[in-house]
Amino acid sequence: MRTSVDPAAPTAERYRVFAEVEARGMSATYEAWAHGVAGDPETVALIDDLPPVKRQPNLVFSAARFHGAPTGPYGAFRDWLHAHWVEVQAMCLTHATQTNEAARCALHLPVLAGIDGPIALLEVGASAGLCLFPDRYSYAYTGHPRLDPAAGPSPVVLDCEARGPVPVPDRLPTVVWRAGIDLHPLDVRRPDDLAWLEALVWPEHDDRRERLRAAAGIVAADPPRIVAGDLAERLESLAEDAPDEATLVVFHAAVLAYVDGGARARFTELVGGLPGRWLSIEARSIVPGIELREDVPNDSTDFVMALDGVQVAWAQPHGRAIRWVPHP
Repeated sequence: MRTSVDPAAPTAERYRVFAEVEARGMSATYEAWAHGVAGDPETVALIDDLPPVKRQPNLVFSAARFHGAPTGPYGAFRDWLHAHWVEVQAMCLTHATQTNEAARCALHLPVLAGIDGPIALLEVGASAGLCLFPDRYSYAYTGHPRLDPAAGPSPVVLDCEARGPVPVPDRLPTVVWRAGIDLHPLDVRRPDDLAWLEALVWPEHDDRRERLRAAAGIVAADPPRIVAGDLAERLESLAEDAPDEATLVVFHAAVLAYVDGGARARFTELVGGLPGRWLSIEARSIVPGIELREDVPNDSTDFVMALDGVQVAWAQPHGRAIRWVPHP
């Protein structure tokens, strides 16, 4: 079973778990770097100068790559990191992991298509808002015809392996309102923000980088409303702005792991009281109260996708595959 990195664990342990659980099979570079850090007391001491919430491997590695860290063996990375720690440390203190993976829309789509429309989308942890445009992308699910927006094929094509009886629709949902919340919203029209988003994409994932740039072009042409603030503090007021004639769908992916258990419980209570639907895609045990369907085949790194607190699928974290969970 997948075990999430405990933010309260010692730094060496956090990096070891990241290497063995998060990076293994996903990024050989990050796996090697994280194992290297875990066994390197001098580098651990550097990272321990950061507040605990800022010591996470993905943030440190992305900040280093933003500033030009070489992609290669740990030894070269270590030498570079020690020589450039001042710049990396400053970026870690002012930035957060805000991975914005448009391919996750391929996970959302089968659920959104089953909700009475039109739809008002509200994303928690929206980053730059690339996942607020499921109606503007094209989709290629294995075993299903390609699905394009009504206006024609999109420059962004999301390939997704459909496992099991995934209810792939024959048309895209009608989205009439879209908004988001983020502690530090990003704007793809700003070069530094776009460069940070690219640095957050793991080294070997060239396809994700290309998709990010194409999706950023779509978002830049029609920027969504993204408000700055805490997810629980801003949720209710922003939801009130959604049009009455639309079904509100609050959604998030890989967000709640970065807040403590009390904040997760508070958010779950708030979202459950809103007049709409709630779509979550998070690691196992992150969202309180979801009964996991371990009887359905899944990969150890799969996320749990749930609608209104009930699991509907196992999902590859970056949107590459979805396995539907049948219900009676």
